[in-house]
Amino acid sequence: MNGGIVLLILLLLPLVGAAVVASMAGNQRAAKLTAFAFAIVELVLTAVAWFSYSVGAAASGTRFQLQLAVDWIPAFGTRFALGVDGIALVMLALIAVLVPIVLGFSWEEKLPEGRTVSGLMALILATQGLLVGVFAATDVFLFYVFFEAMLIPMYFLIGRFGGPRRQYAAIKFFLYSLLGGLIMLASVIGLFVVSGQSLGKGTFTWTELQQLAASLPESTQIWLFLGFFVAFAIKAPLVPFHTWLPDAGEQAPVGAGVLLVGVLDKVGTFGFLRYCLPLFPLASQRLAPLVLVLAVIGIIYAGLLAVGQKDMKRFVPYTSIAHFGYIALGIFAFSTQAFAGSTLYMVNHGISTGMLFIVIGLLIARGGSTLVADYGGVHKVAPLLAGTFLVAVLASLALPGTNSFVSEFLVLIGSFPREPVFAIIATVGIIVAALYVLWLYQRTMQGPFLPTPPAPQAPPASIPRDQADGRVSVLGPVAAEKGSAFTDLGKREIAVLTPLIALILLLGFFPGPVLDVITPSVQSTLTEVGLVDPVGATR
Repeated sequence: MNGGIVLLILLLLPLVGAAVVASMAGNQRAAKLTAFAFAIVELVLTAVAWFSYSVGAAASGTRFQLQLAVDWIPAFGTRFALGVDGIALVMLALIAVLVPIVLGFSWEEKLPEGRTVSGLMALILATQGLLVGVFAATDVFLFYVFFEAMLIPMYFLIGRFGGPRRQYAAIKFFLYSLLGGLIMLASVIGLFVVSGQSLGKGTFTWTELQQLAASLPESTQIWLFLGFFVAFAIKAPLVPFHTWLPDAGEQAPVGAGVLLVGVLDKVGTFGFLRYCLPLFPLASQRLAPLVLVLAVIGIIYAGLLAVGQKDMKRFVPYTSIAHFGYIALGIFAFSTQAFAGSTLYMVNHGISTGMLFIVIGLLIARGGSTLVADYGGVHKVAPLLAGTFLVAVLASLALPGTNSFVSEFLVLIGSFPREPVFAIIATVGIIVAALYVLWLYQRTMQGPFLPTPPAPQAPPASIPRDQADGRVSVLGPVAAEKGSAFTDLGKREIAVLTPLIALILLLGFFPGPVLDVITPSVQSTLTEVGLVDPVGATR
């Protein structure tokens, strides 16, 4: 099968699946099975694309593979052009793996009154299809269209299926992202204008714009760079553009939250690598110190805020903001190792943080509360849940042997030769990360477990507390009111978590196959920036 056709199918299949599933509101079980079937077929086709990709061709200088290009709006130099390099391919693989897992988790998810699982799953599939378009587009205008369009299903996922403050969170998410997109549109138009002045005809084709980049004056590059950078910094997000994410993560349904922090936010850091650096190399070098300052501030600042979070669903977004600081550090340190580490970090963060979000969702479903203080001693009654929680937080901590360790290590050693001060400051974030993940685990999983005390001085039964140390017992408010037992993981939940645990361990010990795909593309990116690699290859 032609590689470009495979990419086109990967783009269209989830969108078709979304339409089919949305039409099956009258039969929820059939809608669930149909959505899952579409996601599995998408996963299989992604595997086909993965094995069709030639690492040797990428190493020899082929920038994009599996290409498809047809004229779209010839008068504006716009083409419907798809293609992947190693960076885009690993992101497509991440989406394909996470979506079936998210659908499996959402199978029995409790939704606001009047909402259906078929509607939720249809929006998840629509988000998947549009994200494929974002990562596979090789026409700048087409990328912009997908960049804006992907906001729509996520807006409805948060606004219709989220928590009590879902409308506020959805509007804040949409306005922040829309503002960034409009600023980027100005730079997209500017690129078209300057390409017309240089080439005699305006173009949005990525390869033609990249070849033009070296001839653009630095001042022009800086203005165009800033338009793209602001949009991507909001999406990533980097401090101080981050304030929408904790609200969106807190109010989004868990499945949507996994895609939000696991994949959708990676569009920002992907954009740095695909657009900011190759298209504006002089501006990227000139403004790198500013970005590095924002990156290390985010690592420390967001980590400290994570330590103080009382709500578990707000905790995860703050940890993600800290992790995005490491990714940005690696990207603007300009070395092959740091580039490869940042790209691998995007994949590994999606897996480990996605698992953390899911395990927290399972805990909330049992305890009926998102507050850390409403839990304690869970390991005594739900050892499997506590064990998977431990794996998730250790992966978030980047413990050696987990997937995140490899990427974080590559970022730090790849950043040190060119940016030693920022790399040293970033290592402080490792200590902060240990504080926030171990604090969360100790408060929720460890400690004594006692049933609701009968003493008159005890709080109401809806908030059972352990008289020994004032900690809330394992039964959350909702569970206590119903008198329900706190159960351990069921078969479906084990099936949802097992692939994530396997990937955390597999990529922790054997990252080589993924790095082999990534490395030629990041080497090409460094060449396009016009800098000599201070470190060398990653292997």
